[in-house]
Amino acid sequence: MDFLSESLKGRLLFAIPKKGRLYEQCLTLLSGADIQFTRSHRLDVCLVRNHNLALVFLPAADIPRFVGEGNVDLGITGQDMVAEASAAEVNLSNTSSTPSTSGSASPSVGNNGQATNGTATVKLSDLIEEVLPLGFGSCRLQVQVPERSSDLKSVEDLVGKRVATSFDGLSTQLFKELDAKVNAERGLSGSSKLKTKIEYVGGSVEAACALGVADGIVDLVESGETMRAAGLHAIHTLMTSEAVLIRSKRSRNGGALNEADTSLINKITSRIAGVIAASKYVLCEYNVPRKNLDAATSITPGRRAATVSPLDDPDWVAVSSMVLKKNLADVMDKLTETGATDILVIGINNCRV
Repeated sequence: MDFLSESLKGRLLFAIPKKGRLYEQCLTLLSGADIQFTRSHRLDVCLVRNHNLALVFLPAADIPRFVGEGNVDLGITGQDMVAEASAAEVNLSNTSSTPSTSGSASPSVGNNGQATNGTATVKLSDLIEEVLPLGFGSCRLQVQVPERSSDLKSVEDLVGKRVATSFDGLSTQLFKELDAKVNAERGLSGSSKLKTKIEYVGGSVEAACALGVADGIVDLVESGETMRAAGLHAIHTLMTSEAVLIRSKRSRNGGALNEADTSLINKITSRIAGVIAASKYVLCEYNVPRKNLDAATSITPGRRAATVSPLDDPDWVAVSSMVLKKNLADVMDKLTETGATDILVIGINNCRV
């Protein structure tokens, strides 16, 4: 462990979810960005062979806090995790340390969802920069209640009741506002005020209602199959979320990043952006009458602009443009209607955007 700690000195640290819904997709992303590493069994820190970089595998929920506190420089996690960490109460000390090789994290607790840096107090969200949405890990954070509960039609109906969640920060914020709103509307005062009870549950949140420990829950929904299997349905959406690349606004020594570190962060970000773009786009090439060029390029405008090349026939031009995969069939139909011919689609393995 001492040897590993010594090896981390001078390297940028990049936090990756160690398991769960984002882990496998992150590995594919790192491979596409040519970040070469070998992760030893039961070790949550590994050195990257071709860059001055080390990967730290952490629970996704801990990554925003480590990034915000400056313990690691870059991280991939869900936007829901960033929002929850920003709502949590975090105490930031003057010094920061390298995450342990076991991947465990026990940040200290402060007040009012704010981080303390010496005598200065700042919000954790102000220390995190969301650099790049990654296009996977899409989900919704929703308030859910049993389908059989005829008296729970809206989120306001849960005021004064029990709500189970692993997102206690965001849930507390939501129901604090709802409690105040409902109490004001009902003219309640003093001891008669309603107060929603937020219960933290670390896992299997969807079982809380069936077990009788909660009247409703706040939980992530991807396909909705788990929610429906538990006999629940959503009555309110707090936020939509996807995986995101984040970076720290402060270095591990408390100062600004040096030029080499900044350059490496920009290079890694550019590579990841290229992998994401390549996964979403294909290259569409076709020939079209010059007189119909404006109509055709309005269908395939490209990410910045279409590439137009002359042909031997002065009345025709060749066009090359990046097109979203999900729109490809409609695009080809519309191009055909404009008189385009020889329409070819070429896959993109990687690119720079």
